[in-house]
Amino acid sequence: MAETNAGTEVPGGGHGEKGAFPPFDSSGFASQLVWLVIAFGLLYILMSKIALPRIAGILSERSAKIAADLAAAQKAKADSDEAVASYQTSLIKARAKAQSIAAETRAAVSAETDTTRKSLEADLSAKLAAAEAQILATKQAALGNVSGIAVDAANAIVEQLLGKAPEPHTVQAAVDAAMAK
Repeated sequence: MAETNAGTEVPGGGHGEKGAFPPFDSSGFASQLVWLVIAFGLLYILMSKIALPRIAGILSERSAKIAADLAAAQKAKADSDEAVASYQTSLIKARAKAQSIAAETRAAVSAETDTTRKSLEADLSAKLAAAEAQILATKQAALGNVSGIAVDAANAIVEQLLGKAPEPHTVQAAVDAAMAK
């Protein structure tokens, strides 16, 4: 079966006329060139008077802002370097002061300790001297009693052996001679 498309034909009889592409048609070159020059001139004037000055202004503002920001950053860096140097100086001074305070404290504590030690040594020496004097006195008293005890013991022994009491001065002389050896 063959179908027909009745009523769908383009009026004028064909699929279009054969001819050149309109922009490439040489009969219209002159008017196209005039419009090209006019459009280019208007575009050039628009760009040079409006767009480019605005862009140049924006670029100069940006460059001024960047320069200001860089200057502010340099100033902030200089301020921070100065603050660090000041901090270092303060830290060195504080350490020196702390060391001097520690040295003074050590010296004061050492002097106080030496004073206390010397005082205690003097007290101990005095107590030791008193104890030695007391020991010497006790020893002398004991030695004095030893002589009396020795005389009494010798007297009792001789009396026991001989049956009679010897002369007290003889026993005393014998005990003194024995103790002198």
